[in-house]
Amino acid sequence: MRKYFVTGLLILVPLAITLWVLNLIISTMDQSLLLLPESWRPAALLGLHIPGLGTILTLLFVFVTGLLTRNFIGKQVVHAWEMLLTRIPVVSSIYSSVKQVSDTLFSSSGNAFRKAMLVQYPREGTWTIAFLTGIPGGDVRNHLQGDYISVYVPTTPNPTSGFFLMLPRADAIELDMSVEEALKYIVSMGVVSPEHVVAASKNLKAVPPPL
Repeated sequence: MRKYFVTGLLILVPLAITLWVLNLIISTMDQSLLLLPESWRPAALLGLHIPGLGTILTLLFVFVTGLLTRNFIGKQVVHAWEMLLTRIPVVSSIYSSVKQVSDTLFSSSGNAFRKAMLVQYPREGTWTIAFLTGIPGGDVRNHLQGDYISVYVPTTPNPTSGFFLMLPRADAIELDMSVEEALKYIVSMGVVSPEHVVAASKNLKAVPPPL
C-alpha cells in the first residue's frame, strides 16, 4: 500500500504544482483586461468570463510593442520617453536601475547568468553552485586587488532568492553545465543530476579498478 501511495504522489505532485504555477501565471496576466474600458471587456460583450484572454492580450501587446520599436521612428519614441522618465525625480533612479537589470538579463549580448560556477560558500570547504553575473564595478573595483568576479548564489529550493558575492576569479570553478541544468540541480536539492553528469558517473563505474 505504501509503495502505491508514494508512486501516486510522484506522479500527481509534479502535475499539480505545474498546473498551479500555470494557473497563477495565467490569472495574473488576465488582470490586463482591467486596463480595457468596462464596455470592451469580454464579460460585458459576451456575457461570460473566458480564462486566458488576458494572457493572449498581454502577449500580443508585448509582441506589438517590440515590433513597433524595432524601426527608426519607434526607437526615437522610446528614446524620447526614456529621456522624459530620467528627468523625473525618484522615478528616474527606479527606472534606470530596473532597465539596467532587465537589459543585462534579457539581452542576447549580455553575460549575466550565462555560466554556472562552483564556489565555496558559506565557508571554505563547503561548495555550492553560483551563476556568473559580471565583474565588480564603480568604486568597489578600486578596493579589490586582483581579478574579481560577481556571482549570484541562489537558495534551495527557491532560486529567486539568494546572495550576491564578489570573489577572486581563481576561487571559482566554471562548470561544464548549462544554466538550465544547474537550476534543475539546485531546485531539486541535488536529487536531479544533470544528464551528462549521470552519464559520466556511469562511465567511471564501468572502468575496471586498477590491479
